[in-house]
Amino acid sequence: MLDRLTGSDDAAVRILGYVPEEDLPGLYAEAKAFACPSLEEGFGLPVLEAMAAGCPVLTSDRSSLPEVAGDVAVLVDPTNERAIAAGLERLLNDASLRADLGRRGHEWFDEVVPRLPSVAVKDDLRPLDLRE
Repeated sequence: MLDRLTGSDDAAVRILGYVPEEDLPGLYAEAKAFACPSLEEGFGLPVLEAMAAGCPVLTSDRSSLPEVAGDVAVLVDPTNERAIAAGLERLLNDASLRADLGRRGHEWFDEVVPRLPSVAVKDDLRPLDLRE
């Protein structure tokens, strides 16, 4: 199933690998969705970065990610390829879900960031908030 989403030049899913930090805001802003089905995540900053840009998120139901994402993301079992593919298909095919998660992601970002312990982390996330 995941092969169908990633297997061609015009694939719905692109696996990018490393992306320079300065390119992230534009990628998040233009993406239909951001997938982070991580098995282990320190805090989950990539999830908050995507939310700051209004990008709907699919992420893991493990580690810190459910707490970081709240109820504003599609949560999946990161060890289950079918669950990941089904979550991606759901996001890619449901424009109203994407719009809702993008909007609520902004609200969640505004709620979570003030509670972060580090000013440096907050400063790193501000440039990704593209609402200004």
